[in-house]
Amino acid sequence: MTLELDIPTLPRNKVGAQPVRPRRLRRTAALRALVRETRLHPAMLVAPLFVRPGTNARDPIASMPGVDRLSADLAAEEAARLAALGIGGVILFGLPSAKDALGTQASADDGIVQDVFRRIRALELPIVAIADTCLCEYTDHGHCGPLAADGSVDNEAALGRLAEVAVSQARAGADIVAPSAMIDGQVAAIRAALDTEGFGQTAIMAYAAKHASAFYGPFREAADSAPAFGDRRGYQMDPANGREALREMALDVAEGADMLLIKPALPGLDLIAAARARFDLPVAAYQVSGEYAMLESAAERGWLDGRRATLESVTAIVRAGAQIVITYAAADIATWLREER
Repeated sequence: MTLELDIPTLPRNKVGAQPVRPRRLRRTAALRALVRETRLHPAMLVAPLFVRPGTNARDPIASMPGVDRLSADLAAEEAARLAALGIGGVILFGLPSAKDALGTQASADDGIVQDVFRRIRALELPIVAIADTCLCEYTDHGHCGPLAADGSVDNEAALGRLAEVAVSQARAGADIVAPSAMIDGQVAAIRAALDTEGFGQTAIMAYAAKHASAFYGPFREAADSAPAFGDRRGYQMDPANGREALREMALDVAEGADMLLIKPALPGLDLIAAARARFDLPVAAYQVSGEYAMLESAAERGWLDGRRATLESVTAIVRAGAQIVITYAAADIATWLREER
């Protein structure tokens, strides 16, 4: 039996001797680097920092190897180290010494992240200082806003508190505030408050599509922010919904967002690409704690080449359309990129 194959005619060069061979441009490392379509740079990376009470204090986070909770003095020193590596920004998450139903410490002018922002400003570091603008780390119930009588998050009360938090963070020196609560109308409320208080130059990076993801587990240990009851699926998005994510992005753009953030990153590559195609704003993506922990644990067991897998995953996020990547591997990636020059 003769097997007949329908093989398409390949284009040939001018002398007609050889077909086109893409492998020619993959032959050496130098050739591959020359034609590489997607390039990483430290300036496009943002490193999360967890700030705890105390002085000269450092607590390793068991589920996130290489990531620590830092006191304000050490967090400022870490920001300086990251700036020296050429990393573009840091985003701060606070672990206050006391919590209450309203998350009062989140908007305190002497609050824990406000202290770090002032230290960063005093050091005049060439790095963008970003504030996570939320309440879950500061409330005793672990939800992202004050609670209504039925135990749900009170949307309007949450807007007022988030606006107060953003103004406090801007006053302390944050370049960007990043509302992550997924409360309806949060961008508009924060923009109005910032403008009224004289912080019209402070930018807003909207967590525009933040899904209620299983990949946040290690972060909740790191930030001590797990809900005391229930979960956050009543305000964070269903991971199954893509069109709704685009609607959320459009609403945030209309409310005055300066940048859009998709979280988590790898499960949201389609949304990153859709955001890049539809909107002209800078698009950021958050390679979240669970993504980082998976790569680190697999590398620790020898199941993956940790360096190659991390670079490949972040490259995929950028290839999809993100020009800013928040990642716990920022310092490692910046170091590796220097070594590859």
